[in-house]
Amino acid sequence: MAQNATSKPTACLALADGTLFYGMGFGATGQTVAELCFNTAMTGYQEIMTDPSYAGQIVTFTFPHIGNVGVNPEDDETGDPVAAGMVVKWDPTEPSNWRSTDELKTWLASRGRIAIGGVDTRRLTRAIRQQGAPHVALAHDPDGNFDIEALVAAARAFAGLEGMDLAKEVTCAQSYRWDEMRWAWPDGYARQQAPAHKVVALDFGAKRNILRCLASAGCDVTVLPATATAAEVLAHNPDGVFLSNGPGDPAATGEYAVPMIKEVLDTTNLPVFGICLGHQMLALALGGQTVKMNHGHHGANHPVKDLETGKVEITSMNHGFAVDAQSLPDGVVETHRSLFDGSNCGIRIADRPVYSVQHHPEASPGPQDSFYLFERFADAMADRKARA
Repeated sequence: MAQNATSKPTACLALADGTLFYGMGFGATGQTVAELCFNTAMTGYQEIMTDPSYAGQIVTFTFPHIGNVGVNPEDDETGDPVAAGMVVKWDPTEPSNWRSTDELKTWLASRGRIAIGGVDTRRLTRAIRQQGAPHVALAHDPDGNFDIEALVAAARAFAGLEGMDLAKEVTCAQSYRWDEMRWAWPDGYARQQAPAHKVVALDFGAKRNILRCLASAGCDVTVLPATATAAEVLAHNPDGVFLSNGPGDPAATGEYAVPMIKEVLDTTNLPVFGICLGHQMLALALGGQTVKMNHGHHGANHPVKDLETGKVEITSMNHGFAVDAQSLPDGVVETHRSLFDGSNCGIRIADRPVYSVQHHPEASPGPQDSFYLFERFADAMADRKARA
């Protein structure tokens, strides 16, 4: 632990195998259970904590400088943090950034999220890589009183993410319109004044910056809840359909989402674009399968090869499940592949404007190499109109 030898630990992270990590708690007090993952991004901890795809997970940050730029309302990917908690190497320092409006510690406390600092995150990351994403219990008590047996038991009792439909927990309660575009200096977020395409976005846990990218690509976006039917989607007479990112097991969410996707594909020739969970559920709708990964991909430095152009893109990723490329049927083309482990990162239908990617082209946080995918979606809608 990176802490004063005389200080008493005020937080404890207990793994299901009985391994314990002590440190100094910050944020909210109490206890939470979740799956533990690690994220290698050097920036964007606020965007990561508010990414709905992290529902049911505690995030270990491998980069030690967490909290040093504070937080601000503009960087939230959703209304409140969704990740269950965070683990960091060093306790957050006073923020130093002109955009900061609050400290990470108080921001977490006000939103009921527990964090632990002073942890050997290298050791913890190695354990996750070697053993797979563990089930854990994280407790924060200012007095440092912990029932270790109860914490380990709670970690062991956690059901895990396999078979868990979390999209219903993070989706919107009702439909809404979105016209805010990407942040740009010096005015911040502008509004799309002249959209060219009507897009229905299915919210399985959509990040705000994905919706902003759609608006910046010329889309008039209507967001529908995850449980929307094909009839409800098509009632908006869209020019294209977007399938968002989200948390949990794609097979579980797919019980209601896959029939909707299949009906849209079977009854229309609309362009369809999916990201992350949307990518996985599109693959399921086309006859593929998904698998739980050992520790997933979480970071902003993941190299992905476009198999059709040979181009390598540095991407942002956040997923614990993956499409099994070997399960893809004839007529479905693998378009992208991870250069870290060879896992699938993109598919398309051979003769239709229907495609998806595992990585996050909205780059929040992360590189912007893949923004062209939003423009490709807009071009596909424009081409369809031109041939109508």
